Amino acid sequence: MRTGPWSADIEVLASITASCARVGFELSCEPHTGALLRTLAAAKPGGRVLELGTGAGMSAAWLLAGMTADSTLLTVESEAALVRIAEEHHGDDPRVRIVHDDAGALLDRIAGERFDLIFADTWAGKFERLDEALELLAPGALYVVDDLLPQATWPDGHATEADALLDRLLADARLVPTPLHWSSGLLVAARV
Repeated sequence: MRTGPWSADIEVLASITASCARVGFELSCEPHTGALLRTLAAAKPGGRVLELGTGAGMSAAWLLAGMTADSTLLTVESEAALVRIAEEHHGDDPRVRIVHDDAGALLDRIAGERFDLIFADTWAGKFERLDEALELLAPGALYVVDDLLPQATWPDGHATEADALLDRLLADARLVPTPLHWSSGLLVAARV
């Protein structure tokens, strides 16, 4: 799947983008965030990766581009149309399991498991049920969130939620966090 040092599979990304346009989905992972996810996945050879909020599978494409053959990706999405797109592009990859469900329900089912990298890109595991998501991190595992800088797609009042999340993550004694003020606004934290 690797095609160069700065990208995932260009054809897959283009195909996912076209599929998103057909269904009117405009919230896919942007390339800078994707490139970071690819690098972080590559830093966890044989790792267990959890993505909360598959969307149409754009960030999954980036994660898979960095993952080794013995790594696994568990990703969850509640919207059926987006699950179909993700399955169309990633369903044949034996490393990935796409779950059509609410992320909160998945958090309930996987309580007690451990992951080496979590990308939280939906409400559950990010703005809601954060502690449950953080408890899934193995020692040394990475937790990543994006969309912490103002976006045109944000609903009214969302800036307050994003600021509160950032403050909470920066103060969590279980984490060594680094906010990144580029792309859509990210935070990468390591579990101690």
